[in-house]
Amino acid sequence: MDNRMLLQSCCEQMHVQLSEHMTEQFMTYMSLLLEWNEKMNLTAITEEREVILKHFADCLSLVPYLKITESTKIIDVGTGAGFPGLPVKIACPQVSMTLLDSLQKRIGFLEEAIKSMGLGEVTCVHSRAEDGGQNPLYREQFDYCVSRAVANLAVLAEYCLPFVKVGGTLAALKGPDALDEIQDAKGALEKLGGKVTEVIDVTIPYTELSHKLIFIEKVASTPKAYPRKAGKISKNPLK
Repeated sequence: MDNRMLLQSCCEQMHVQLSEHMTEQFMTYMSLLLEWNEKMNLTAITEEREVILKHFADCLSLVPYLKITESTKIIDVGTGAGFPGLPVKIACPQVSMTLLDSLQKRIGFLEEAIKSMGLGEVTCVHSRAEDGGQNPLYREQFDYCVSRAVANLAVLAEYCLPFVKVGGTLAALKGPDALDEIQDAKGALEKLGGKVTEVIDVTIPYTELSHKLIFIEKVASTPKAYPRKAGKISKNPLK
C-alpha cells in the first residue's frame, strides 16, 4: 500500500473524510517534515509509513469528535512540528487555527509548511504557554484547545485551559494512564474552571497504538492567577 492509500485507508476506518487535495497536502507536509528534520530536531519518527500512522493518523483520530462550524477557533498549545493542530486544520479547512510554540526555529518550519500546503487562516505564535495564557489576545478566545503534549493532565490543564472560552473545550490526546491522571487532576481542574465531560478510547489502524481522548469543558472563567509563571507549573502542579 503506498503512502496516500495508507493515509486514506486509516481515515476511512476512523470516519475522517479526506479529499485528494487534503491527501496531497499531507504528502507535502511529510516531505518537508523529514527534510527539515535533518537540520533540526522535529521528530524522532523518520520512516514515512510511521509518520503517516504515528503522527498524521494519530492526530486525525481527534477529528470525528470535534464539533466544527465556519466560525470555530482552535489553538494548539506546544504544537512542536504542528501536531495535532496542522492535521486537524488540513482535515477541517474551515477552522481558524493558531499554533503556539516556544521555539522560534519550529515556528520557521511551521510557516514554511503552511505556505507550501496553501493553508489559509493559520496563525503561528512564538510564545511560552504561560505567557500566551495571560495575553489578552489569546486568553479565553478559543472554542477548542488541542494538545498532544506529554505533560500530565494537571500541568497540561494549567497551560491550556486559560486559552479556552467558557463553553469551549480542551481536547487532549493522552496515553493509557489517562484515567489515573484525571483522578490526580480533579483539584486542578476545579481551580481552573474545567470539567471532564468525556473520555474516548481510540485505536490507530495498522498499528498497536491506542490512546485516550480526554475532553474537558470550560465551565467557569479561569482565575487571573493562572497560568502561573514559567517553571512553577511543572515543578509544583496544582492539587
